[in-house]
Amino acid sequence: MKFGPVPIEQAEGAVLAHATTVGERRFRKAHRLSAEDVGVLKAAGISEVVAAVLSPGDLGEDAAAERIATGMRHRNVAAKPAATGRVNLHAEAAGVFTVNSAMIDAINAVDPTITIATLGQHAPVEKGQMVATVKIIPFAVGSALVDAVMEICAGGEIFAVNAYRPIRVGVIQTVLPGVKPSVLDKTLRVTEARLARSGGRLTAERRTPHEVAPVAEAAASLARDNDMVVIFGASAMSDFADVVPAAIEEAGGTVIRAGMPVDPGNLLVLGRVAGKQIIGAPGCARSPKENGFDWVLDRLIAGLDVTATDIAGMGVGGLLMEIPTRPQPREPLPAVSRLKVGIVLLAAGRSSRMGGPNKLMALFDGQPLVRRTAERALASKASGTIVVTGHQRERVRGALSGLDVTFADNPDFADGLSTSLKAGMAYLPGDAAGAMIVLADMPGVSTGDLDRLIDAFRGAGGNLVVRASHLGKRGNPVLLPRSLFPAVAHLEGDTGARHLVEAGGLDVVDVEIGEGASVDVDTREALEGAGGVLQD
Repeated sequence: MKFGPVPIEQAEGAVLAHATTVGERRFRKAHRLSAEDVGVLKAAGISEVVAAVLSPGDLGEDAAAERIATGMRHRNVAAKPAATGRVNLHAEAAGVFTVNSAMIDAINAVDPTITIATLGQHAPVEKGQMVATVKIIPFAVGSALVDAVMEICAGGEIFAVNAYRPIRVGVIQTVLPGVKPSVLDKTLRVTEARLARSGGRLTAERRTPHEVAPVAEAAASLARDNDMVVIFGASAMSDFADVVPAAIEEAGGTVIRAGMPVDPGNLLVLGRVAGKQIIGAPGCARSPKENGFDWVLDRLIAGLDVTATDIAGMGVGGLLMEIPTRPQPREPLPAVSRLKVGIVLLAAGRSSRMGGPNKLMALFDGQPLVRRTAERALASKASGTIVVTGHQRERVRGALSGLDVTFADNPDFADGLSTSLKAGMAYLPGDAAGAMIVLADMPGVSTGDLDRLIDAFRGAGGNLVVRASHLGKRGNPVLLPRSLFPAVAHLEGDTGARHLVEAGGLDVVDVEIGEGASVDVDTREALEGAGGVLQD
C-alpha cells in the first residue's frame, strides 16, 4: 500500500485519507473512489487527493480485521461486524475472562499495522461486555501479514469467558462475646448480593463458637450438601494454626493457602474438605467493596482452579482501594478529619406524584419530614447544611424556622433536579472538600448513616465518590469530591448526582447503611408505609 498525495487522474480505486466535501457531495474518510467520484472531484477543480493506493497483495482494513477475528478460537465470545478496520468481541455470558497473553503478544509483534487489545487476565465481565478488539491501523495491510497472524491463532484458544455457575454455598459465622447479631446479619446480606451476580445462592448458615471443633463439624456437614463453604471468623486469622485453617484440617480437609498478597484481603484462607472448596473469608469480605476475597470467589464460581501458586502471583495489582470501614487502616491519615463536607439538602420538588399535598410537610412522629431530615443533617459531622427550596418556598422555610441552615432558593425548580443541584452547590464554602447530596424525602437515613458516609470520604482522603447502598444496590445520599463540583454547572434537566458519578471516572466507595438508602416517599402508599401522615 502506498499512502500520500495522489494525482486525481490516478485516484480511481484509491481510499480517501480525509473526508472531502464538494458542493452538495461529501466523501467520507476511507471512501474508495469510483470513476464517477473522480469525475466529480476533477470538475470541482481538485487536482490531487491524499489517499491510500492498495497493492495487489493487500487486504482492506475491514476484510483484514474480520479475517483475523474469524480465525481466533475462543469460548463464550462473539465478534461484531467489522467497521473502520475494527472488530469488537463481546462476552456471551457473565463470568471471568482468561487470555493467552503469549498469543496476544505474538500477534502484536507481527507488525504495528495489526493490533489486538483485551481485558486483563481474570477480569470479571458482564454479559454483552466488550472483552477484546482487533484494529487494523492503516486502510489496508499485506495479506502475508494477516497469514502470519492466522498461523498464531491456529495455535490454540486465545481467550475465553469462563461462565459463572449457579453454585450452592453454605456459610459458617463464628461468634465471640460482644459480636453483634446485626453484624452477622449484614454479612449474610452482603454475601447473598455477591453470589447473586453469578447466579449462586446461599443455602444454609451455621453460627458456632470461635473454636476448632465446632467449626470443623459445621464445615464437614455443610460440605456434604453444598458446592462451597465460606467461613467468616469472629476474630481475624493471626497464625497458620489458628481456628479456621486448623478446623479445615480437623474436618479431614487440606489447606491450600493461608494468607494472600492482596490488600484488603491478606487474611484469606483457601482449602478443600471432601472435595469441596472452603474459603476462610478475610474480615474485609463483610464489606461489598472489592477485595481479595472477590478475586478468589469469582474464579472458583467460574469453574477455574485456584492454586497456592495462583494466589502467590496476585501481588502485582493486589494493592486495592482502601476500605474506609476496616478496623485498622493500612496508613493513618491525621489530616483527613479536617476535610470539610457540606450537605446540600434538596427540598424544592413539587411532590407531583402525591396528587396535591407536599410530602415534605408530612408528619413523622409529629414533625414535618423536611425538618426531621434537616435536624439529622445538622447533627452530623458535616460542616454545614444548605437547604434548596423552590415549591412552596415559604412553607418549607417556615417548617425549618430556628434551624442553623443556609437557604438557597431555586426559582427554576420546575426545570428539573439539575437546577436544584446548581443552586445548592453555589452556596458551598470555598474550603469544602466534598458535598453530600441529601434528598429531603428519605426518612430512613439517620445522622449515623450520614456520619458513616463522611467517615468513609475522609478515610479515603477525600478523593473519591462515596455512595450509600443497600444489599449491594446503589442508593442515596451521595457524597461528591470537590473535583466534581465544576461538572455540576453542565448538568441539564432532571439529571442529578448519579450522572456525575457514572460519568466522572472516579472510584466509588459504596457504604452499606441498610434499607434507608433506598426508601423514599414518592407516593402516598410509600409515605404511609414509612410511618408518615400527609398534611393538606
